Amino acid sequence: MYQLIDVVKSFPGVKALKGISLTIGRGEIVGLVGENGAGKSTLMKIISGAYRPDAGEIRLNGQPVRFDNARQAMDRGIGMVFQEQSTISNLSVMENIFLGFEKPFVRRGVIDWKAMAAAARKQLAKVRLDIDPATITGTLSFAERQLVELAKVLTLEERVEGDLIILLDEPTSVLSRAEVEMLFALVRDLRSRASFIFVSHRLDEVMDISDRIYVFRDGEVAAEMTKAEADVETIQHRMVGRDIDKHYYREHRQHPYDAGTVLLEADGLSQAGHYRNVSFALHAGEVLSLVGTEGSGREAIMRTLFGLERPHLGAIRIKGAPAGRLSARESVARGMAYVPRERKVEGIVAGMSVMENITLPQLARYSRGGVLRHGAERDLAREWIGALSIKAPSEAADCGTLSGGNQQKVVLAKWRSAGADIILLDHPTRGLDIGAKEDVYDMVRAMCADGCGVILIADTLEEAIGLSHTILVVRDGDVRRRFDCAPGAKPTLYDLVHDMV
Repeated sequence: MYQLIDVVKSFPGVKALKGISLTIGRGEIVGLVGENGAGKSTLMKIISGAYRPDAGEIRLNGQPVRFDNARQAMDRGIGMVFQEQSTISNLSVMENIFLGFEKPFVRRGVIDWKAMAAAARKQLAKVRLDIDPATITGTLSFAERQLVELAKVLTLEERVEGDLIILLDEPTSVLSRAEVEMLFALVRDLRSRASFIFVSHRLDEVMDISDRIYVFRDGEVAAEMTKAEADVETIQHRMVGRDIDKHYYREHRQHPYDAGTVLLEADGLSQAGHYRNVSFALHAGEVLSLVGTEGSGREAIMRTLFGLERPHLGAIRIKGAPAGRLSARESVARGMAYVPRERKVEGIVAGMSVMENITLPQLARYSRGGVLRHGAERDLAREWIGALSIKAPSEAADCGTLSGGNQQKVVLAKWRSAGADIILLDHPTRGLDIGAKEDVYDMVRAMCADGCGVILIADTLEEAIGLSHTILVVRDGDVRRRFDCAPGAKPTLYDLVHDMV
């Protein structure tokens, strides 16, 4: 059994945890939900040993424990599967699994790769992942990398006595339904050897997998409930302290787009192995969603539009002008913005301040004679922090320390302050809580009202339907169907799924 008793943790200007108490029983799956900034991430870092609490007590099997670092927590059987993933992309799968624990495979100063591969296969079998342990991790899909992360944590079984405690931080955020079901089956099978804390903003999944659920709000436990007591409406209300706006996707603010103003055109785009003959037009004030299963080609289309990948055939026109050999730099110069799904990898620069992240694509505007005008940068950052209600101690705060929702707001502030009017959103609400999602939906509607065009890959089909003026269903690289989505005449989930699969 693992217990936290009145745990407190503060940072400059922020009291992240205000006397948290919770219990994890043997073989139990405990769900943890709350808005971004509610204290979930801080709690997970305390349990995993990354942070030390300022006050309170931690007990493991009835005995007080104190971890000074993550290694000490791992030595007691506590491991974490991270939302943003901790695997190193240019190392092999087996190197990632045993990173920091290579000693058993060293023979006279040389690693016995054959022995490591055999041991890695044993760990991969636990998570039912049949791949060559020598595979470079960066070549795997997100779901496969997630399973490698879990296999890495499960190596603790051979190194520690007793049961494990495994922390799952948003493990399903970009997984397909089939992949989620496979992960949940694995978790249930592992309960005889491990207890789990499952953190997610997908409330239906939390209720599905959890035995008990803790709801966090403003650094405190707002509610504790069993699986039988939980329902989505109750959890939402406890999370945000208010009823969720019935106009969740802001459909009442969806207005017809300007059919006479075309911002972006794709004409016969094809990329071998990914998509073919893709054509569409994006208009001012329009939200156009690309809907499809993982690997359908929609992600590659999005990255091509921004210049991160090149098509083999076809053309792109931006505001009527041919794009030619488009690059990301050229896209930004032409008023395009890209908000990627993995915001900590491609969206923000952790270690740089909120101010520096916001002004990053427009430094020429804020420099004179090669010297940055920090006062002007600071004024801009403060303006957008206020406009988007970004929760940060100041504009000088490290962007990497903000919650996921506030990091996403910084990414959007970066592009909107730069004057971008073609906005590419790849899973913009991935890993965000209900309140932060509503903020993003408000921003999408505001951007459309300002004459921007938005291309969206949504986190759910409901989100795509609720936000969109137009939906293109992509299957096996082909655009199979186009839906008009006027308020009151939107397609159903069945309509989309019928063409997706």
